[in-house]
Amino acid sequence: MDIILKPVITEKMTDISDKLNRFGFIVHKEANKLQIKKAVEDLYGVEVESVRTMNYKGKTKSRMTKSGTIMGKTPAFKKAIVTLAEGETIDFYSNI
Repeated sequence: MDIILKPVITEKMTDISDKLNRFGFIVHKEANKLQIKKAVEDLYGVEVESVRTMNYKGKTKSRMTKSGTIMGKTPAFKKAIVTLAEGETIDFYSNI
């Protein structure tokens, strides 16, 4: 099972990363905090101090078309906020 699915790179998360040394990741739904900590340490070679997790429910969406209303749902996901040790950082843009 892949624990870390993708990093969260938004304007708000980038600002938090610069100020508080915290980074966000979309993770597997069944992953616990210890698994997330180990995965980040192995993948990026940094020391993790703490992990906070949040579960988001999927939202129902609807839109009107000529043939009627189309109903759908966005997927549910789990997000982890990882606080790194002092002096550690992750550079997501190094591969570009």
